[in-house]
Amino acid sequence: MAKLGIAAIQVDAEATDNVDLIERETRAVTRRFPWVDLVVFGELAAYGASPKHAEPEGGAFERRMAALARETGAYLIPGSFYQEREGRIFNVSPVFDPQGEIIARHDKFFPFLPYEKDVACGQDYCVFEIPGIGRVGLAICYDMWFPEAMRTLAAMGAEVIVLPTMTNTVDRDVELAIARANAATNQCFFIDVNCAGALGNGRSAYFGPGGEPIYESGEGRDVVALRLDLKQVRDAREEGWQGLGQVMKSFRDTPLRYPLHENAEARAKAMSDLGPLAVPQSDAGAEGAPETEAKIFKVHQEQ
Repeated sequence: MAKLGIAAIQVDAEATDNVDLIERETRAVTRRFPWVDLVVFGELAAYGASPKHAEPEGGAFERRMAALARETGAYLIPGSFYQEREGRIFNVSPVFDPQGEIIARHDKFFPFLPYEKDVACGQDYCVFEIPGIGRVGLAICYDMWFPEAMRTLAAMGAEVIVLPTMTNTVDRDVELAIARANAATNQCFFIDVNCAGALGNGRSAYFGPGGEPIYESGEGRDVVALRLDLKQVRDAREEGWQGLGQVMKSFRDTPLRYPLHENAEARAKAMSDLGPLAVPQSDAGAEGAPETEAKIFKVHQEQ
């Protein structure tokens, strides 16, 4: 039986530099629980939510995290940070192995538009293997709102999906429902690690392959160390959770096609009446609202 020891750390973070804190928490949890294979932090936990802190690939943060992984002997996902590559900024989550090598990077598919501005969209799915244990899929925060992306990770063999998150808004309850649904519909463990303190409202959550809740953090600092038995995933996919739906097999075997998923132009045409992706405006002075909306649409089109 393959068991993944995972430590999800909901840091009580400051608004900017938390790299020292990430190092301290990683050292502490790996000393206390030597069976931990993988340590995970929340989205943008290192430097906060401003792209002005973007670093180049292989920059100071990645070098420090490489050294930390080597020191502790654990796989490490230090949340995410903004990284500049070829003149564009990505919200990036790197994966370090115990030798300090970057074995994968995930560029956030869906920046939280229209608020997470000037951040490029990732294109590549991230699934990596921990030898002798199993396969882990990686996504970031808003990515989980798009079931097509989560299903793809599961179809690529992910038995655990790890989701570094930074949420401080009223939709955290909704996110927990989505995380639970993703666990059930993809028959996998789903680990949603939020930030606390100045960056997030906590409530990190952990679900099993039937969507069953394992644990939910409070709103403050929390260190959650779990041993996930991946045989539960394999059994659920083989026989159905509690002997019920074999969801992944049905997805594999159906002749049904998803034309709007496959064709970006067809999708844009079918959903064109939704209007522009723009920050909602105040309804104050309702007589001026149509003109404001028209201006927003013009700006969006020009971009």
